Amino acid sequence: MTDAVGSIDTPDAQDEVPESKKVRKGGKRAKKGPLKRLATFYRQVIAELRKVVWPSRNQLTSYTTVVIFFVAIMIALVTVIDYGLDHAAKYVFG
Repeated sequence: MTDAVGSIDTPDAQDEVPESKKVRKGGKRAKKGPLKRLATFYRQVIAELRKVVWPSRNQLTSYTTVVIFFVAIMIALVTVIDYGLDHAAKYVFG
C-alpha cells in the first residue's frame, strides 16, 4: 500500500531543502540599518491605516450611544448587586 502525499513517512518534494544553499541568519533585514527598518515600519503602518474602513458620523454616533447605554445598564446592575450584598453581609455579621 502506498503512503498519502505529504504524510510523515514520505515528505513532499517542496519540503526538501538543498544542502548547497546557505541560510543567512538576518535575511533581508540584516542589510538595513535600524533607522531604515523604523522608516519601513512606519510606512507599512500608514499603508495599513489607509486600508481601514472608517465609520461614518451616523454610525459613530449610534455606536457611541449603544456603548454608553450598555455601560449605564452595567453600572446600575453592579450597583444593585453591591447594595444587596452589602445588606446581606450586614444581616449575617450584624
